[in-house]
Amino acid sequence: MSKYVTAAEAVKIVKSGDRVYVQAAAATPTILTKALSERASELRDVEICHLHTEGEAPYANPELMNSFHVNSFFIGKNVRHTLQAGNGSYTPVFLSELPRLFRKNVLPLDVVFIHVSPPDKHGYCSLGVSVEATIAAIENSKTIIAQVNPQMPRTFGDGILHVSEIDYLVDVNLPIFCHEVAPFTDVEEKIGEYVASLIDDKSTLQMGIGNIPNAALSKLTNHKNLGLHTEMFSDGVIDLIEKDVINCNYKGTVRGRALATFLIGSQRLYDFVNDNPFVELRESSMVNDTAVIRKNPKMIAINSAIEVDVTGQVCADSIGGKMYSGVGGQMDFMRGASLSEGGKAIIALPSVTKRGESRIVPYLKQGAGVVTTRSHVQYIITENGIADLYGKTLKKRIDEMVKIAHPDHQEMIERQYFELTSAK
Repeated sequence: MSKYVTAAEAVKIVKSGDRVYVQAAAATPTILTKALSERASELRDVEICHLHTEGEAPYANPELMNSFHVNSFFIGKNVRHTLQAGNGSYTPVFLSELPRLFRKNVLPLDVVFIHVSPPDKHGYCSLGVSVEATIAAIENSKTIIAQVNPQMPRTFGDGILHVSEIDYLVDVNLPIFCHEVAPFTDVEEKIGEYVASLIDDKSTLQMGIGNIPNAALSKLTNHKNLGLHTEMFSDGVIDLIEKDVINCNYKGTVRGRALATFLIGSQRLYDFVNDNPFVELRESSMVNDTAVIRKNPKMIAINSAIEVDVTGQVCADSIGGKMYSGVGGQMDFMRGASLSEGGKAIIALPSVTKRGESRIVPYLKQGAGVVTTRSHVQYIITENGIADLYGKTLKKRIDEMVKIAHPDHQEMIERQYFELTSAK
């Protein structure tokens, strides 16, 4: 009997009360989630859990709350509304630990939706551009359903599975989700310059998506022998790899290979990683493991934040009490970089929001979560400079942080902090 079925036929295996895990990021299997959503009238209390996903998420429609509940391990824009609407929840978890929730049966799984390349002549498919916790989900789920897509790149590393491990196969042929690189603003250019100034030759890099990491990467063309060990990467690394600036020759882990756990970028990025043995996608339990990260000499972690207070507390997952994204892998890499020999843990952000509000604040908003604590932070960077907080007292930290705030807000930030505390 053929495993190849339609999406509608495949998702019939899902029953009321099941928990379904959905592969994340650019590999989101939206044909399967759409087909499942169309069964809403037949289902009750199905939990759909995932990290950040791309594309439409029709199951997240609050009108379907009796049928589906969204459990986000990292909140994407397409499901952010569910927390207020009541048909969604957020589970705080380090990306390094998410696979353990499945392997320890803390979150038993019934069905996993994945998105793979077609099987090769030996019967092996690739999870392509997103491995994260999907291997652990596959190993610990009752049923595996795969979107099989010839446009999914074949990547090396952990995301290889034999077709015999998949219960149902659904043929599709569609582009995977792309993020094109936008031109850098003057603020992003300046932040990128400051970040690049902290990076020495033979460093190993971790960075997220967005223009600030890409701006920093664009300033590294004269560097030598850089490495890449990162939760994810985008287009900014391609030119550096092709120019042999990033060659991974001095890494402490998997030397000679660039490591990530998922990828999001343009079609150029997906073409670059397709069948490219220089790039390996490994499970987040390995890539984001602090003990593994710290083995890289001169490990540089570059992350962002929603706001940072003057003592160095970093809020990166909420706006006040309103959840916005998630913990992700920030702490995994901030701690790993700070423990690395010659490593540097960096938070980079514009000094103000688009509305002109300061992102360097005397105190975090009421209800805000602390993703990276003040004792973990080393460097905070805005377009106004670099604040070096490592080993400094609270008073000296305040002096450093006020200097990198927007000039329009500096006096207010310092005054309000000292009105609230007698810290010296």
